Amino acid sequence: MANGTLYLIPVTLGGDNINQVLPPDVVSLAQKLEHFVVENEKSARQFLSLIQHHKPIRELQFSTLNEHTDDKALPDLLKPLLAGHDVGLMSEAGCPAVADPGAKLVALAHQKGIHVTPLVGPSAILMALMASGLNGQSFAFLGYLPVDKVERAKRLKEIEKRAQTHNETQIFIETPYRNMQMLEAILSTCHANTRLCIACNVSLPDEMIVTKTINGWKQSVLPDLNKKPTVFLFLE
Repeated sequence: MANGTLYLIPVTLGGDNINQVLPPDVVSLAQKLEHFVVENEKSARQFLSLIQHHKPIRELQFSTLNEHTDDKALPDLLKPLLAGHDVGLMSEAGCPAVADPGAKLVALAHQKGIHVTPLVGPSAILMALMASGLNGQSFAFLGYLPVDKVERAKRLKEIEKRAQTHNETQIFIETPYRNMQMLEAILSTCHANTRLCIACNVSLPDEMIVTKTINGWKQSVLPDLNKKPTVFLFLE
């Protein structure tokens, strides 16, 4: 029996804009799958309900893969694929396997000779870069920076120097409830002329993507980023 295909299914960053950010073919394929590996089962069920999955949600098969999943459990997540079933991999929001534990499953799928197919959908990271006006030819996505204040400031200085030396846009994210602390750290650490783009709620109705110098941000009323998915980008 041939292996199934692992489909990487993008999930909208909000629940009310599916038709604006997901191609019909992606929705159609997701509606037909019956096996899913998801970061958060509750949000996955909500998403599949919103796209009007062809089967009752209770009849679908869900396995969870998140930051707490032991690597030893990964082979079990591939069993439906090895049995010939197609499987959809979904992050809690956005594109799976990018700043997401799904990358481990994708890596193992390649090792087992399982075909992996990425589907088109919203990537806040790429969309933020597109709209930032910063260098889109040379850039680095750094994921999460240290939480500790001292280590975070040290890391910000390091990547600011890297941005200056290589003319390379630096992109990173933060847990939404710590966004304001991150913004304060950036403003207190980075040089006045460094350009900082704040991309908040990308693709949602209240989307905000604004680029200013650090000095410009300091002279502005700061946006409320608390508990809102935000991407930070800067170039010195």
